[in-house]
Formats: sequence, C-alpha cells, structure tokens
Amino acid sequence: MTAPRAQIWPTVHCSLGKMLKALRDRSGMGQTWLPIGGLLLLSLLWAAGWVRADLSPGATAASGLGPLLSEAVLLGVFAVLAAIGGAIVKKPWPGGAECGRAVLAGVGLFVVPALLNLFTKERIEDTSRVALFSLTPLFAVLFEPHLEADDGKNALRGGMQAALAAVAGTFLVFPVELPRSYASAFAMLGVVMAAGAVAAANCVGVNTVQRRKFWPLTFASVSAGSASLLLGIAGLIHHDHVRSGAAFDAWAMLDLLALALLFWLMQRMSAAKMTTRFLIAPLLANLMSLALLRPHVGIQSWIGLALIATASGWMLFAPEDAAASVTSLRIH
Repeated sequence: MTAPRAQIWPTVHCSLGKMLKALRDRSGMGQTWLPIGGLLLLSLLWAAGWVRADLSPGATAASGLGPLLSEAVLLGVFAVLAAIGGAIVKKPWPGGAECGRAVLAGVGLFVVPALLNLFTKERIEDTSRVALFSLTPLFAVLFEPHLEADDGKNALRGGMQAALAAVAGTFLVFPVELPRSYASAFAMLGVVMAAGAVAAANCVGVNTVQRRKFWPLTFASVSAGSASLLLGIAGLIHHDHVRSGAAFDAWAMLDLLALALLFWLMQRMSAAKMTTRFLIAPLLANLMSLALLRPHVGIQSWIGLALIATASGWMLFAPEDAAASVTSLRIH
C-alpha cells in the first residue's frame, strides 16, 4: 500500500497547486481587465458627450453658466462629494508636499485646458484641437520615467512607437490645418502646451496616489476643489455671464461619474495608459457617428481609425519593459 500512496499524494499536491495557480491567474486578469473596463467607460462617456454636442448643438448651450463657471460648479460639487466620501471612510488626506501635488494635478488636468480652450476655440477648428490632443499619450510616455511614476515599473514596451502611430492615425482622421496667422499659430502652440500639461498632471497624480498610497477620492477632493476655485475666479474675471437655464442638468451626473473614474484609475494604471483616453474617445465618437449618420468615409480615414485602434490596444495591453524596470531599480 505504500507505493500507491506515494504515487497518489504528489498527484493530488500538483493538482491543488495548479488549481491555486489558475485562481491567482484569474485574479490577476480581473485586476488587469477592471481598470481597462473603467477606462473604456470613461472614454465612452466622453464620446457620447461629443456626439450629443454634434447632433444637438443647442443642447450644450442651455446651461445657465458660462464655460468656466459651469466647469467650476461641476468640479466643486465633485470635490464636496469626494470629501464626504473621504470623511465617511476616514482615509488620510494629502498634506504638505502631497497637497501641492494635488493642486498641480488639478491645474494641469482642468484649469490649463479650460483656459486655453476658451481663448483658442475661435482661432482653430475643433478637429485640429482633437488631433493635437492626441499628443497627450506621447507626452505621458516621455514624462513618466522622469517623474518616477510607480517606481518606473509601468514603462511600456514600444510605448513611444505606439504613441507616434496613434498620432499619425489621428492626423489622418482629423487633418490639422496649417496656421494662417500668428494668432492661429499661437493658438495651436497653446493646445500642444495644454496636452503636455494634462500628461504631466496625469503623471503627478499617478505618482502621488500610487507611491504615497493615498485614497483616490481624498486626492480628488483637493485636486478638483482647487481647480474649481481657480476656474471660478477666472470665470468671474472673464465676466462669464449667467444666462437663463439650469446650471446642473442630467448630463452633469455622467460628468461626475467620469471624474470619479478618472481619479479611480490613477490608483490602478500608469499615466501613459490613462492618457489613451485621448485616443479611444475620438475613436468611439467616430464609430458612433458612423453608426448614427452613416456618412461616406474615405480609405484614409479607415486607415487612421485602424492605426488609432491598434496603437491604443498596444498601449493598454503592452507588457512592461523589463529593461526600464531594471534601470529604475539601479537608479534607486
């Protein structure tokens, strides 16, 4: 009886080991797919807002506030809700240098793009603005190693090539018109600077939330609250006049959900992966427009959409660059 038992127990032990390994692999897959699902939902919310603005231009103009004050109110409401959530669960709040990082993230993510959008919207086309913002993932790939986001462990293999391919694809779908005046040239430069500011702010946010182990909502409350204050002041200075109508409609609830997803992703993704929303959202908006309006699409646009989809997929699912990780560990 000894020989059979010696044969059975190793088999049982190996089977249990395989089962536990499979469970761990499934858990790891869930941890990978959940943030990607959140990013896709965030991009879908953005795309739905853009399509709504295209199909019903007057709907977005019905807000009772101007663009700066409207965004200030939205961010202020979100900051209050995030603060209440942080107080309920009793999570630590950013303080000192971390508080300054949260303010910088809010300025880069919300204040700089809003101000530059206000002063450039009459000087360059919306399609050119969308195309130029596709540079955001490229900036994130460049900035993230230097800002030491997540100890450099999230460096993407082939991230630079994928970001460049995505930019090329976006320019095929949204051709950028060359500036015809100094004003339009400075406006285009401002949009590029805004894309860089968003990428840097994303890197700072990911760095602070992941390495300092802050709960995303407490960080979000400080970040969104400071941005709301600055945008409110800018709106009053700019005489962002009040019109008749509601300042907070049903679509604002989707905007609040998008903000929650944005800060939630900071705990679970690298900045380079997060900024692929500037590629995926226009892609989804185009696909939704194609399904609803059925316009004629040339082969150039199809090639561009394919490039965007392929590059975005690579940036989301690309393995970590082992060489970058080793270099980061040696530096530290």
